[in-house]
Amino acid sequence: MSFSPDRHRAFRARDMGAQKPSGMPVHKYAPYQPIGLADRTWPDRQPTRAPLWGSVDLRDGNQALLEPMDVARKRVLFDLLVSMGFKEIEVGYPASSQDDYDFVRHLIETDSIPDDVIIQVLCSMRIDAIERSVEAVRGAPRAVLQYINPTSAAQRRVVFRATRAETVALALNGTRHAVRLQERLRETELYLSYVPESWSQTEPDFAVEICNAVQEYCAPRTDRTLRIALPVTVECFPPHELADRIEYTCRHLAHRDRTILTLHPHNDRGSAVAATELAVLAGVDRVEGCLFGNGERTGNVCLPTLAMNLYSQGIDPELDLRDLDRVRAVVEECNQIPISARHPWVGEFVYTSFAGTHQDAIAKGLKAREEAGDPDAVWDVPYLAVDPRDIGRSYQALIRINTQSGKGGIAHLLLSTRGLPLPRPLQIDFAHVMQKFCEQRGGEVGADELWEQFARRYVTPGESAADLLEVPATELTPGNWKNSVSRVFDAREVPGAVQGVTVERLKGRPGYAAFCETAVHGRSLWGVGIHADEAEAVRGAALAAARRSLDEQRAAPHAEEPVA
Repeated sequence: MSFSPDRHRAFRARDMGAQKPSGMPVHKYAPYQPIGLADRTWPDRQPTRAPLWGSVDLRDGNQALLEPMDVARKRVLFDLLVSMGFKEIEVGYPASSQDDYDFVRHLIETDSIPDDVIIQVLCSMRIDAIERSVEAVRGAPRAVLQYINPTSAAQRRVVFRATRAETVALALNGTRHAVRLQERLRETELYLSYVPESWSQTEPDFAVEICNAVQEYCAPRTDRTLRIALPVTVECFPPHELADRIEYTCRHLAHRDRTILTLHPHNDRGSAVAATELAVLAGVDRVEGCLFGNGERTGNVCLPTLAMNLYSQGIDPELDLRDLDRVRAVVEECNQIPISARHPWVGEFVYTSFAGTHQDAIAKGLKAREEAGDPDAVWDVPYLAVDPRDIGRSYQALIRINTQSGKGGIAHLLLSTRGLPLPRPLQIDFAHVMQKFCEQRGGEVGADELWEQFARRYVTPGESAADLLEVPATELTPGNWKNSVSRVFDAREVPGAVQGVTVERLKGRPGYAAFCETAVHGRSLWGVGIHADEAEAVRGAALAAARRSLDEQRAAPHAEEPVA
């Protein structure tokens, strides 16, 4: 059954309460006009490989920094990008900045550009800017000259006061000069990439018209690949509309079969990643962006996020992301901007779970995978889209403890950091202890503090029974631990009944963990012993249990024991 908008609003008001107008001046803003691509084909496609990646960290990212990078920081970032596998790197805007010009020359004159890496420079459509930029890349084996002129209706009207025809003429004039310089630059294989700046705010038909004018001029004059870069200078419509406009462009672009079509997305609406993924389905060949989304305003699209999204679907990202923490550290140092703890794939808390239900599910998923014994099996662990080890992260960081934590997460952290395989009843007992501790103390409890609380509670509780079990471990019978501990307790008049004694090997390290459960006044009490020798581990567990039993006997029955 379908509802009209008014009827739907009435149901919402009845069932959920009516929202009131915000009072904001919404009349100032016009909705985007859909291109109306009724026969779109991109929704039926699936990604099969990574796009070509183009890093603009050293140009677009650098110009957005409060303190732009010097040559030393730029060089560190350039080397990082190369080590990650980027084959096309925009290295500056040499016509507008002496620092950028000097850095481009530094790379060329120190022979620092690998043979399989293409550098790219950006320039405006001015003749002098094109000449300066071409001079900057002279001597590089291969380079891309990316030259731009704004094409949106607003910029044509307000900034340049130019008609459509005059804007096309400007683009062709710059293209003619760039082609002449391309022909003269014999020692460098120079590619030209035309950019209709503010493409996202340009009428789709005019954007195609100006790109085709440039293509038709270049095509017969070069046998090199043609390039068009479409910048989402301001993200101003939702992802599906971008995909429609890309498919429209691909259908009408001249010489599409010999053209590399690039998308340069910004993130004004917060949907750059989704928009880019749909644009690739719609026909984009190459994507420009920055590491972790640095860039003007809300930033450029985040290339590691796009690459990791592909990786999580079994598609080779064609970038080396095996040490994302190192990449993050270098980027933070070079940009002088911290990366959010919640940033997709790389943030500090991305592989961390605070909620008890999540922790329990993660712990069980990891255990099931370990028991299956096939490290190459398809990854299927609850709440974890990828194996953190694939990108240099550690399981140890998966679980953090606070008031929202449950027994599963606590047990997993003790297992992963101390090798302790806690019995389920002991997990429940200790979870109550930590809940109270976190409520009183507040904040997060790390692995070391968690162990301190556990040891104080179960391994080395008070000294009440220090003299009760000063007996050789040989009095404790292997294979019959419960009965032998019971005999020792009875002989020394330790209060309570021994409910059970279990021994487990410590995970990932030599030695044993013994768990002794006793009951006093109907309440279960636990003692834990850890030792390289099995009998000594049992002796330690029995001693800890005896101390707790004596303390419980001396306390009022059923009194709540204070948190350690």
